[in-house]
Amino acid sequence: MHSPHFTRLGPDVYGNAHPQALLGEIRENGEALQDLINQHVISTRQYSSDSLLQVFRLAAKFESNPERYIRFNSPLQRKILINAFYEPSTRTRLSFDSAWHRLGGDTITITDRSTTGIAKGESLQDVAEMFNNYGDCVVLRDTNANAVYEMSESLRIPIINAGNGIDEHPTQAMADLYTIFKWRPHLVEREVAAADRIRIGVVGIPNRMRTVRSLLRIFAKFPGMIQELVLFHEPSIDPTAEQSYFDPGQREELEAVGIKVSTSADLMQELSDLDVIYINAIAWVGDNYEVHGRSFHLTRDLAYKPEAIILHPLARGAELGTCLDQTPHNWYFSQARGAVFIRMALLTCMVERTSQVMDII
Repeated sequence: MHSPHFTRLGPDVYGNAHPQALLGEIRENGEALQDLINQHVISTRQYSSDSLLQVFRLAAKFESNPERYIRFNSPLQRKILINAFYEPSTRTRLSFDSAWHRLGGDTITITDRSTTGIAKGESLQDVAEMFNNYGDCVVLRDTNANAVYEMSESLRIPIINAGNGIDEHPTQAMADLYTIFKWRPHLVEREVAAADRIRIGVVGIPNRMRTVRSLLRIFAKFPGMIQELVLFHEPSIDPTAEQSYFDPGQREELEAVGIKVSTSADLMQELSDLDVIYINAIAWVGDNYEVHGRSFHLTRDLAYKPEAIILHPLARGAELGTCLDQTPHNWYFSQARGAVFIRMALLTCMVERTSQVMDII
């Protein structure tokens, strides 16, 4: 079977930086990656900043020269990934498939819980025991926030949380931060000058959106890059009311590491002073989804900073106009592309194949 052809990337039509810019900024040793071997990926909380930087470095290696890994190196050959997606997904499911196949492995995909033994009352622990025999790694998306925890108790192979209800989506947060670091590689430095720190605006509900919750947790690993974090909410929401906007301790966790946090209902007033705008509108709850932030609409004619970038985990709705797609502010497509390479890096570490790829640039 012929491998797909991938060309070496330069800056794309939107002016996005080449990932090669990260390679010189991150330490050359991969010792921190050893902590990921055979480990479950459940939450962004479990990683040190050093481990995350090494994942980003390995992702940058893959993205800088993806063809070389396909043509000359198949570290996951004869390895099987079980993709169990019990909630609709386009980018996450396909990017894990793409990541595993690019590294030479094969995948088994389940997209409907009703076609499995779970529909007949089989326990998640028993399903996990079967997965132990059928694959080398599991990626799980489930509307049940506890499912990934229950399965991890019986799994002897690593599992990746690809979204557990409204709880977390750790690999999305990694892809988000990786995109920011490609845009401004100096932000990976241990000491970022005050003048070089960035002001980030996040449109979303921290205690209802797993992408936002995970993003805030990963920001807490790199507080020195942030001048201010502004969280935007609908005028009808009171962010100071208990349980209405933040989880208990969520804001305090950010402030404890030195991040200045503010809230606002007026995105237009703040827009011209934001370096990064992260926007999301959908929270998947149970077997359906909620739409938040209906009053927010980003279009190309707004007063952005010239170098500002817009991020969105996608799928988008009216909150993000397609008119922005052909502007330099569009980094959400780069964000989706980079997620493949982040997942390649993680998967390589988890099944103990890092040594086969770390010496390739």
